[in-house]
Amino acid sequence: MAALAAGKGAFREEEGTGGDAAAPQPHAPTSAPGARLSRLPLARVKALVKADPDVTLAGQEAIFILARAAELFVETIAKDAYCCAQQGKRKTLQRRDLDNAIEAVDEFAFLEGTLD
Repeated sequence: MAALAAGKGAFREEEGTGGDAAAPQPHAPTSAPGARLSRLPLARVKALVKADPDVTLAGQEAIFILARAAELFVETIAKDAYCCAQQGKRKTLQRRDLDNAIEAVDEFAFLEGTLD
């Protein structure tokens, strides 16, 4: 039988059940108190959005989504550029690695010619 551990919120086996099973450990929270949901500064993202004359209003949710999308974009292109660096037997990213990643991956076709 399982019983609720006092004050812990985790289940553990009661003594005398005949099993040597280890007690399950309580799960760590997915986000620590005070942890940031976005790595990019939202104030900076908001300033960039407001710099566009076509944008009149931008809610906090939109700013957060734009920041998260930018993080994912940078992560993706960095990983692809790192693969190009590894093919050259290097661990350091260089500009030519970004150029190679842009040329090699169809999703980055919109960036062709921007790094000149």
